[in-house]
Amino acid sequence: MRSVKVLPDGSCLRWVEIPGTRPTRVYLHGLGASSAPYYSAAITHPDLTGSHSLLIDLLGFGISDRPTDATYTLGMHADVVARALRLVTVTGADVIGHSMGGAVAVALAARHPDLVRRLVLVDPPLDPVEQLPTTKRPGSSGIGVYRSEEEFLDHGWDETLEFVGPQWAATMRQAGPHALYRSARSLLHDTVPTTRQHLEALPIPRTLLYPAADGPRSDDDRLTAAGVTVVPVPDCGHNIMLDNVDAFARAVRAALPAEPQYRLPATATT
Repeated sequence: MRSVKVLPDGSCLRWVEIPGTRPTRVYLHGLGASSAPYYSAAITHPDLTGSHSLLIDLLGFGISDRPTDATYTLGMHADVVARALRLVTVTGADVIGHSMGGAVAVALAARHPDLVRRLVLVDPPLDPVEQLPTTKRPGSSGIGVYRSEEEFLDHGWDETLEFVGPQWAATMRQAGPHALYRSARSLLHDTVPTTRQHLEALPIPRTLLYPAADGPRSDDDRLTAAGVTVVPVPDCGHNIMLDNVDAFARAVRAALPAEPQYRLPATATT
């Protein structure tokens, strides 16, 4: 495990690091998740082994610190990841982001273009939500049904853990409630320009994976026209890397074709 201080108060971002050849692959998890549990099966697949890989837990989630006074906007998450990557001299990385992690990956590429050379987005949200649902449901919109942070902290946290089911709750329990709520609200409302606008404007190779079971995407032509490769993945739901490890690994390998690499020298754990 690696750890670097990313905020003035000493808060640390942490990740599981797999040695291998560069370019580095950076994996970012979704809302209420943690990168190691969600990606570990995929990165040990023969199609994805051998690369220097960082399975990063965003600030407020997983094994990273959970300061209660951080804003937890998409931009803040991107800037914190950027600070960590610079501290360990990682640039020009291939970034794979699932769900909210995909939105953070797009923000990272837009705000810190030297750090990201290729993107693989795994069923990411691209647009803000104009109107919240009136009942809870899984995902950021379910958390966003609570109209205030106080309401969420008072009873929404416990209700959400019960509602999402045991698998998601297993990693969501590691999140800070403030981080969970503020990240969800940012994902729903505070994205200006939107994730879609940033994604379409990026000049780097971009691939978007989505569950084939969802049917054809209504924005397929628009994304393709912007240079985004859109790939339906069979036999999976939203958690593509868990539901169909083989197809996910093949899709990521196709999006990140092999090229001459060099081996990363061993570094001391901090």
